[in-house]
Amino acid sequence: MHLNDIRTPEKGISLKRQLMETIGIVLFGFALGVLQKWMDGSPDNRFPLLMQRLDIGNYFGRLAVWILLATVISIYSKTPLRASINTFLFFVSMLAGYYLYCNYILGFLPKAYMMVWVVISFASIFFAYVCWYARGEGMISILISGAIIGVLFAQAFSLTQGFYVYHIMEIITWMIGVIVLRRKPKEFAIELGFSIVIAVVYQFAIPYWG
Repeated sequence: MHLNDIRTPEKGISLKRQLMETIGIVLFGFALGVLQKWMDGSPDNRFPLLMQRLDIGNYFGRLAVWILLATVISIYSKTPLRASINTFLFFVSMLAGYYLYCNYILGFLPKAYMMVWVVISFASIFFAYVCWYARGEGMISILISGAIIGVLFAQAFSLTQGFYVYHIMEIITWMIGVIVLRRKPKEFAIELGFSIVIAVVYQFAIPYWG
């Protein structure tokens, strides 16, 4: 099957528009990185009670929100190549904001932890290209979108050691992912069924540590 049969890239998008979109993503990523590190270094009592209850300060230190943001950037890009570029630059700019704040404001640089996210940033090039097709047609598209929802589900609920909730914010993140990747009823049923399979496999392969 030709990839264009799954989803056809948009053509005729001006270079200026593409550049503006990418600049916006870079600025958003940088600001989010700074915000994340500022929240990490701030005492909980500086935040409203609701934010404390939802554990917002630690939310951005877990995977689910970054999977969702990368997915949104990918599927709303005009082409799979643009999805790769935009997602990669988002992560790079986020890391730049985060670690520049660490280095110049807080006076330390956790290099080992940084290298983990550098690897994730480069891996996002491939995954973003694939994720772009989640908004396409056919079984491959359904399976891709189901896999994304499954990973988000695995971040929100325990399935392999009794059923319980990990974090409320991850439930919200999963629900947003379901809405973003919603499909026609029959396809949606397959998508959700496959997502549960992926979630179980994911939790057996990668035990939860958060």
